[in-house]
Order: sequence, then structure tokens, then C-alpha cells
Amino acid sequence: MKRLYELVYVVSPDATEEQIQTLHTQIEEIVGRLGATIENTENWGRRRLAYEIGLHKEGTYVLELISGGGDVMKELDRRLRVMRDLVIRHLVVRVDEENQVVEQARSRRKSESTRRRLARGLPAERQPGEGPRPEDFEDGRDSAEVQS
Repeated sequence: MKRLYELVYVVSPDATEEQIQTLHTQIEEIVGRLGATIENTENWGRRRLAYEIGLHKEGTYVLELISGGGDVMKELDRRLRVMRDLVIRHLVVRVDEENQVVEQARSRRKSESTRRRLARGLPAERQPGEGPRPEDFEDGRDSAEVQS
């Protein structure tokens, strides 16, 4: 079963761009060999660590979005643990369930909104000029809370 995972790893600040690229290539090969795919790769660049890890105060952060099975992630976890001289820390998180929960909440909110609008005699969909939608607010507030 294919699932969606985020792999974030912090590379030693002593590593060159070439070493980081080689590490990414190794991860691509492992993922490809085990039948998974890398959906997205983001190099967040060199950043200060929240706390000192070993003697390191900085590191280069890289995010990989991987679609595959748990066996792929177990193998990547094992390999990244072995590369302690290059990879300071790594973390694997399964995000497909999170996305599914968000999508269910969004569809539930939409159907509830449609039901309330129809009960008030309004069209099911919002019309242009009705003001901002509640989902336009990042913190989840609705327009009545914003105006007060």
C-alpha cells in the first residue's frame, strides 16, 4: 500500500553542496529500487539548530516527500542512522492520514454550510460579493468574529 511520508534530515554544516547532492542521489536510488517515488524535494538551506547536537550549532535542512510503503521508510531510516558523520538528525512522518482528516473536515464544513444556506433560503453556493469565506481565515474564525 502506497502512503505519503515526509522525510526531514539535517546535514552537517561541514558538508559541501556536492555531498548533499550525493546523499540525495543515494536516497533517490533506495526509493526507486524499493518501488516508491519522491514527490517533492526542498532544500531549506543552512539554518541554526534549536539546540546544539554534538558540536554542531547549524545544519542544512532537506525535506523529501516520498510516496511508498513502510519498508522503504524502514530502509531509509536504517541507512540514515549509519551516516552519522554526514546526517546529524532525521525524522520520518506519515502525512497521508493527516491530509485525509483535513479533507474530511473540509467536506463536512462545506456540506454543513450548504445545509444552513438552503435552510435560510439562500443559494447553496456563495455568490460573488458576499464577503470572505470562513476558510479564507487561517485561524478558523468566521467573518462575524473578525468584524467584532
